[in-house]
Amino acid sequence: MTSKQRVINTFRFEEVDRVPINYSTNPGIHSRLAKTLGVSSYDAVLEALGVDFRGADAGYKGPPLYKKIEGLQVDPIYGYYTKRIENDYGEYDDFCNFPLQNADPEVIANYPVPNPDDFDYDKLPDRLEKCKDYAVYAGNAGVGDIINRTGMLMGMEDTLVNLATQDEATLHYLDRRINMQLGVLSRIIEKSSRRIDFIWLGEDLGTQIAPMISLDMYRKVLRPRHQRFVDLAKSYNLPVMIHTCGCSSWVYEDFIEMGITAVDTLQPEAVNMSPAYLKEHFGGRLVFHGGISTAGLATGSVEDTINAVKDTLATLMPTKGYMIAPCHQIQDNTPVENVIAMYNAAHEFGRY
Repeated sequence: MTSKQRVINTFRFEEVDRVPINYSTNPGIHSRLAKTLGVSSYDAVLEALGVDFRGADAGYKGPPLYKKIEGLQVDPIYGYYTKRIENDYGEYDDFCNFPLQNADPEVIANYPVPNPDDFDYDKLPDRLEKCKDYAVYAGNAGVGDIINRTGMLMGMEDTLVNLATQDEATLHYLDRRINMQLGVLSRIIEKSSRRIDFIWLGEDLGTQIAPMISLDMYRKVLRPRHQRFVDLAKSYNLPVMIHTCGCSSWVYEDFIEMGITAVDTLQPEAVNMSPAYLKEHFGGRLVFHGGISTAGLATGSVEDTINAVKDTLATLMPTKGYMIAPCHQIQDNTPVENVIAMYNAAHEFGRY
């Protein structure tokens, strides 16, 4: 069975030979892992680990939209600023200089947004040909994300207050940004000759212990905007997977109503996010992607890692709708041997 068919069948709760496997890491641990595996390219690492997924994207090639600040990086698409901060295990790009924090409504409403025409779609055919046997997704865990992506620009306090009050300028900017993302996604799908297998969205909705926002606020502000992405995917008969960190199962019934197929991340330590809870409440109605604790990978032993994989598989495989992956990006303080143990165990114990 090819990776493509394995993932497609899992989205449909149909028979597969083993659970699909996915991968996500921070750059530091990825580099150490690649060195240990004796490979160099990103796709070579995926091949070595037996990963079933590949992404198809279109990079921005338009004019610079945001001012440069010495010592900082500025994202060319969204205009947020980061500063590289080193730590004992690697480095992080920390958000800073929030350009929309305490900004006037006119500045917020008119913050630059790229034109979907200014993205490079010409490389897609070659990428898709190379990935023809894999499950190919368009989008990522940050596409459609309202809270996080806005927080990167105005800070979380302003973001949550403006969403709660339905601030007109903030919502106007959000809708302009969403229109851009929908335009890019639709062009990627159109130019893919129907070789995109699913759409990946994201929206962090929970802390470790509770929802980040109310269900009422989700339904009034976020859901109608997320629905536009689901409707786009459904117009091409594509399943949708949505990334949600932390305690987020409180919104899964809405996801089902909206037509979302799969939920991603599944941080097992968070409230109401354990594999057993998810299986009991949503098994057979949502496909699960993730579930392997990155905290456990960082702090546990090889034996702990193998046991976590075995236990998660034993719980979720019977749903016929489970795809194994880390519950977030694997962190730089993770031992390489734990990462390798996770993927070896997934292959060994993930067979039906």
